[in-house]
Amino acid sequence: MTVDLGLPEAPPVLAPRRTTRQLDVGGVGVGSDHPVSVQSMTTTLTSDVNATLQQIAELTAAGCDIVRVAVPSADDAAALPAIARKSNIPVIADIHFQPKYVFAAIDAGCAAVRVNPGNIKRFDDKVGEIAAAAKAAGTPIRIGVNAGSLEPGIMAKYGKATPEALVESALWEASLFAEHDFHDIKISVKHHDPVTMVRAYELLAEQCDYPLHLGVTEAGPTFQGTIKSATAFGALLSRGIGDTIRVSLSAPPIEEVRVGLSILESLNLRPRKLEIVSCPSCGRAQVDVYKLADEVTAGLEGMEVPLRVAVMGCVVNGPGEARDADLGVASGNGKGQIFVKGEVIKTVPEAQIVETLIEEALRLAEEAGEEELAGGQAGGTPTVTVG
Repeated sequence: MTVDLGLPEAPPVLAPRRTTRQLDVGGVGVGSDHPVSVQSMTTTLTSDVNATLQQIAELTAAGCDIVRVAVPSADDAAALPAIARKSNIPVIADIHFQPKYVFAAIDAGCAAVRVNPGNIKRFDDKVGEIAAAAKAAGTPIRIGVNAGSLEPGIMAKYGKATPEALVESALWEASLFAEHDFHDIKISVKHHDPVTMVRAYELLAEQCDYPLHLGVTEAGPTFQGTIKSATAFGALLSRGIGDTIRVSLSAPPIEEVRVGLSILESLNLRPRKLEIVSCPSCGRAQVDVYKLADEVTAGLEGMEVPLRVAVMGCVVNGPGEARDADLGVASGNGKGQIFVKGEVIKTVPEAQIVETLIEEALRLAEEAGEEELAGGQAGGTPTVTVG
């Protein structure tokens, strides 16, 4: 029989993307005509070219689309040409305080420059020069506004970093660039509070057509930051708001990429790869579901074929969930029924469940690859032929 793996070619989304201007960030399209991009930021000293390129390579392998590097010093600025040239993904220079580093980043060939106008000395006086240099080089600029660096006048007006204050600051700075006929702009209005952040992006989306970069700034350690980011991003992306994302975690940047990709996959904004469906366990469970799910996940880490695997621990919901997955197990009474796309293919002892699921998953992935090589599924969703 023919087994269809994964999601359909055009999975449903909750809302169409908000229509925006389009940007080219080092070959990566940004805006409503392109997929939502995942970004992260290196934690190395940018002046250490080898260490920075090594971390960029690791982020690239994890699925990062665009990477940002900090440029707080002259040594960091001097390292930009080598990093921009050797990186396999577009590099954005992150500039604070010194406008001269903006020009250095443009001259270095960075794919884009991120500036926070609120903390750059005499920024307004330099807008014309920056716009001219960026326009000549085809370098987009992200105007990044956050609670910690609002312009003094706007802070005095609102008293704190309200959604309205963040938006007013961002749009004011964008208008300065527009006066010089520069429009290759992306905007972010980050805040550590998801509710404030969501409201700010809602207001911003209503008032401009620039692409938007989503972020909950200073989101916290992995667990807390993941919850905050998933909540805020889900609220916005589910309504079509957002064109690039960065999950800001107090954790290695590769974790930011993994969480960001998972958020996009859960909203059908990225093709799903491996998905483990497992029950939360309860008094009905007759096996250690936590252990089973962890072992199956570890055994299938890195799988690229879109595969939904159900690991279920009881006879109530187990058979139904297992039948609905590409591959699944319904466990109980010391054994497990192994399902492939709705049909029981074998029953194995509990001790062999993990081994069997991994074997079957690898077999399905291999056969899916053979189908693609045969030309039957080029450009479509992988299928496999079973039994």
